[in-house]
Parts: sequence; structure tokens; C-alpha cells
Amino acid sequence: MPLELNSEISGSGTPLLLLHGLFGSATNWRSVARQLADTHQVHALDLRNHGASPWADTMTYAEMAADVGDYITRHQLKKVSLMGHSMGGKTAMALALAQPGLLERLIVVDIAPRSYHDALSSYAQAMRSVDLMAAASRAEVQRQLQSLLPDASVAPFLVQNLVQRNEHFDWRINLAVITSAMATLVDFPAPLREHVFSKPTTVIAGALSDYIPGGDASAFAPMFPKLTVEVVAGAGHWVHADKPTEFIAAMRRALAR
Repeated sequence: MPLELNSEISGSGTPLLLLHGLFGSATNWRSVARQLADTHQVHALDLRNHGASPWADTMTYAEMAADVGDYITRHQLKKVSLMGHSMGGKTAMALALAQPGLLERLIVVDIAPRSYHDALSSYAQAMRSVDLMAAASRAEVQRQLQSLLPDASVAPFLVQNLVQRNEHFDWRINLAVITSAMATLVDFPAPLREHVFSKPTTVIAGALSDYIPGGDASAFAPMFPKLTVEVVAGAGHWVHADKPTEFIAAMRRALAR
């Protein structure tokens, strides 16, 4: 049964849906949404177990794609452009391959439809290890995270998931289920490799990221025959945060295809 996803909607025009990555939310994309709202009605979604969307005991790509498909159908959206970053990119590809009739075009940010090494379970474990009941401030939680993470620079991003409940802090993402689903999340559904999305597809990759090294798009074939790859110089995995001006320019080109 699909979940009813939370969204932030801005602008007017043909619909553009934005899907965040693991540990992210719609709020991470407010700047991008604001800039693209001059030409599109932008829907920034919270995927299941993230942001203000409902929690569930499972989170496969088939389920997350069905959630987004249900959102499109419930809101009666037509000529939809769908962009997804990282886990959101895999979700977007899963929807495009499973229900191509719902979409006009696809934009995938720094992820390919293949299996990756699990580099993110340590982030979830670090978040679960923080003593939130004893923490007196967000800054204290961030300091604890920085001491636990393999990359301390990620701590401010993760702390965006911190909320205050009943006079103590808590995480608004479902860390238990995310942890148990990690093997699924780093992979891509094998049955979908037999499907084809024959509409315009753009991949925006970070030149400094190792998710699509050198802009190598071989993993996308033959599923996405109308593929364009743009590599953003000086950007890592979080392309939109590292090079915001260049990312918006790439998005506008992708939306014009």
C-alpha cells in the first residue's frame, strides 16, 4: 500500500518533482526549488521514513517508486519531470522504468542503476549512538556526531534531521528501518534492468564524486536510450550544494530537452 508523502510545493507551470537522497528531506532542496519555481510547479517530496512523511517497516525501491507514483496520480499531475539525487535518483529511475507513462522526462543526480559498496551504515550507526536524551543543544549533538563519523564534515547535514520532542531531541528519520534496509538501498532492483524508459533522461554527475567516475554512463544502458550526461567540474556527490550555479544551469538544460 503506497504511503501519502509529504511535499513542499512552490511556483507554477508544468510539474517538477524533486527526490532527496538518504538521510535527506525536501528542506534540503528549498534553494533549488526556489530558483526553478519561475518556470515550473516544484514539488519537493519527503520519501518514506524521511522528513515529515510516514514511517514504514520496509523501504524497497519498488515501494518508494510506488509512493511517488501514487503522489503523481493523487495530485493529477501531467507532463511530469522527475529529478532524484542519490537514493532519490534510484527511486526516480525505478519509477521511470516501472511506470514510464507517468513521466515526461527524468533527471538523475550522481547515482547509477547499479550496486554500490555500503559506505552509509556507519552514518546511521553514529546517529543511533548519540545520547539524545542527555544532549542539551543541537551543537552538542553535532559535536558527538563529528567524533563518531568517518567524515566529520557530514555532521551538519545529518543534524538537519534533529527535532525537539517533549523537552528532548529525537531523529525524525526511521534509523532502525534505514539500517535494516541498507543492503537493498545500495543495490538496484534486478527485474527493472529488463525495462526501458525511452524518454529524455539526463544524468548530472559530480566530477569529484566516485559514484559515476568520469561520467561513465555504461550502467544506464540499455534501460535509458535517450541519455545525456553532464559532468559538473569541482563538484562532489552533493552537486547542488557544491556548485549551485552550475547545477541550476544543468537542470535548466535538462528541463529543456
